[in-house]
Amino acid sequence: MISAPIFAGDLATVDHYVQVKSIVPAIEGQTTQIYVREVTAPGTVLRGAPLDKRVVLFIHGAGTPAEVAFDAPSAGYSWMKHLAAAGFDVFSMDMTGYGRSTRPTPMNDPCNLSDSDRAGLTPGSTPAPCTPSYGSRLTTIESDWHDIDAVVDHLRSLRGVNTVSLFGWSLGGPRAGGYAARHPEKVNNLVLLAPAYQGDRGAKPAKVPADGAVMSKQSRADFDAGWNRQVGCPGQYEPAVSDAVWSAMLESDPVGATWGTGVRRAPLVTSWGFGRDVVTKMNTPALLFAGVHDAQVPIGRVEALYNDLASEKKVFVDLACSSHNAMWETNRLLMFDASVEWLRSGTLQGKASGAFKLGY
Repeated sequence: MISAPIFAGDLATVDHYVQVKSIVPAIEGQTTQIYVREVTAPGTVLRGAPLDKRVVLFIHGAGTPAEVAFDAPSAGYSWMKHLAAAGFDVFSMDMTGYGRSTRPTPMNDPCNLSDSDRAGLTPGSTPAPCTPSYGSRLTTIESDWHDIDAVVDHLRSLRGVNTVSLFGWSLGGPRAGGYAARHPEKVNNLVLLAPAYQGDRGAKPAKVPADGAVMSKQSRADFDAGWNRQVGCPGQYEPAVSDAVWSAMLESDPVGATWGTGVRRAPLVTSWGFGRDVVTKMNTPALLFAGVHDAQVPIGRVEALYNDLASEKKVFVDLACSSHNAMWETNRLLMFDASVEWLRSGTLQGKASGAFKLGY
């Protein structure tokens, strides 16, 4: 299903819904919908020129849905719009359980939060005893790859291309990178911000899905605290942008918005498959970004991924005055522009490999 386009300036935004026969354990075999947002200049898809190497798919991390992460509702802060203005046909997707995609019913039960997350719904109070209605993490990295494959195949058919370029943030690293390792014939380029590289811990766990809470929650207080502990420079981000992002977060989760003072829910994922044993065999060209103040995926983990990747075409970027949320911060345009050069020419500052510092 495709919505009518919404035009903003010279760009159009189109909503797509891709049907998937789910392999998420709680709803396995059911047909679900994956929400896909497209941002493009109409001339990009209508002028008739081949779109090969110009189709991009953004893949989100563990908490924030893709349309909030990559199409932030503040002027100049949308990575998707930046690429679309540069002539790319840009898409993002919400995994099962996120944003506007199908949310399995265990997510509607606050008893399926961890005790600490449930207590955080009403700070300062002790919640009543609560028995979970579902006893494990909700999704798996394998079900994520299944969702990605359905969307990638949809885009390949929709635009008549063989490959797409994948952008991933945080857990979007194992999602996009792990998918590329398994389907290299469908992936042109990887661009990863703060990829949650697993190093020597990438083996499949004995129990899938793992025991534990179904989902996590994030309140405005959680959001602010997580960001502020990663501020290392004056003016690193604008409070108005933080406000706009949080508002979009709640808008993407109308059920979570009614819990406590309003929260963003996200499924907890059993993850594996993006360790050294995998990436040392990967030849997909890769551009990697690390914020120097990132406390969630420290810069050393991204450097380790850069060193372990087999690809001869790989670039590592140390981004100054930046946190895990680099795409919402003042140095974001350095990253956005670098990704445009990478997609166009496979280089950064004219080089196809190497380590760079930007913004210092």
